[in-house]
Amino acid sequence: MFVLMRAATYATLFVGLLLVFLPARVLSWSGVVGPARIGVPQMVGVSVGAAGAALALWCIFTFVFVGRGTPAPFDPPRRLVVRGPYRVVRNPMYIGAGSALIGAALFYWSGQLLVYSGLFILVTHVFVVLYEEPTLRRMFGEEYMEYCRRVRRWWPRFQRASREPS
Repeated sequence: MFVLMRAATYATLFVGLLLVFLPARVLSWSGVVGPARIGVPQMVGVSVGAAGAALALWCIFTFVFVGRGTPAPFDPPRRLVVRGPYRVVRNPMYIGAGSALIGAALFYWSGQLLVYSGLFILVTHVFVVLYEEPTLRRMFGEEYMEYCRRVRRWWPRFQRASREPS
C-alpha cells in the first residue's frame, strides 16, 4: 500500500508540473483562453487527451502492482515491467503523457501548446536514451536486453499471427 501512495504522490507532482502547470502557463503567456464553442478539434482533443491520460494511469498502476515501484527515476520498480501496455511498446507512460498534451493543444487549438508538446516529446526521448535505458541495462541486464529485442522504444511492432501447420 505504501508503494501506491508513493506512486500517487510522484505521479501527481509530475502531472501537476509538466502536464498542468507549465501548459497552463504556456496558454496564459500566449493569450489563449478557452474555446468559444466546442467543435471537432475540441472533441478530438478531449478524446486524445483522455486516452493519453488513461494510458499513463494504466502504466502507473502497472509499475506499482507488477514492478513494485514507482515511475520516479529515484524510486524505480524493483522488477522489470514487461506486462500491460509495456508488452506493446517500451515507453507507454511517456506516450500517454505526450498524447494528453497534444489533446490539450487540439482542445485549445494552440500552436504554442503544440510546440510545448513537441519539446516534451524531444526532452523525453533524450532522457530515455541517455539516462533511462542505460540505467535499466545496469539494473536488469540480459532480461532488459531481451525485452529491447522484442519490444520497440516508441512504435509498436505489429506482427501477423502465424498459423500453426496442420
